[in-house]
Amino acid sequence: MFLLSKLFWVFAQPLSISFLLSALAAVLVFAGWRRLGGFAAFLTTLVLFLTLFTTTGTVALQALEDRFPKPAQEPQAVSCMIVLGGVLENEVTTARGGIELNQAADRFVEALRLARNHPEARIVISGGDGSISGAYEGEAQASERFFSAFGIPADRLVKENASRTTYENTLNTAELLKARGLDNCLLITSAFHMPRSMALFRAAGIKVTPWPVDYRTSGIVRSSLDFTQPALNAQLATTAAREWMSLTAYYLAGRIGEIFPG
Repeated sequence: MFLLSKLFWVFAQPLSISFLLSALAAVLVFAGWRRLGGFAAFLTTLVLFLTLFTTTGTVALQALEDRFPKPAQEPQAVSCMIVLGGVLENEVTTARGGIELNQAADRFVEALRLARNHPEARIVISGGDGSISGAYEGEAQASERFFSAFGIPADRLVKENASRTTYENTLNTAELLKARGLDNCLLITSAFHMPRSMALFRAAGIKVTPWPVDYRTSGIVRSSLDFTQPALNAQLATTAAREWMSLTAYYLAGRIGEIFPG
């Protein structure tokens, strides 16, 4: 299932769909089916236009980010925080060492801030090597370098280094929490990722408080044309498409009870 989901996403993202449609159009025209080829070319243009030159992807991502607002006040006591992986450039850190953060770095930064404000809290880092090859250093393992660099002792970290997907994050973390007697944790992950994460933790019977970070949208975007930033529009559309597809797939597979939990 893991390999299948990875391969599916290679072809299911908006720009890949555009390429496949354009290739189909060329084949149809070459075979003499000009009308069908023309329709495939129209679909190619439509997908590219929506992806590059509208806020469609931004609005779709914004809906996910707004689903679980961050609490207005920080809790007075934090005994545990769960940080989901996806923060490090695993291929780079494996080859070069050190700490190479990606766009989701806020997950670690916020965990570090909370860890300093709540020195008694344990930090559960959940994330292994999510690549198809499985040849890279697991994220939870590499996270120790990040937190130790800022004075967080290693004995405060609880590392779950085997999971490759959000579903595996939940299953493996549940076992760790039970074994360590930890409960009522904060769940720290990207805001767009929070609906799927919360749905999985609910399905596993784990009570957590959502603590979203890493916002990619302003929260005030409306559907419109946008010719100013096609590369960013494509990036946001790709992130939104992946998350909505994952929610749908998890719901159809019976892993979560709601397709858009809130």
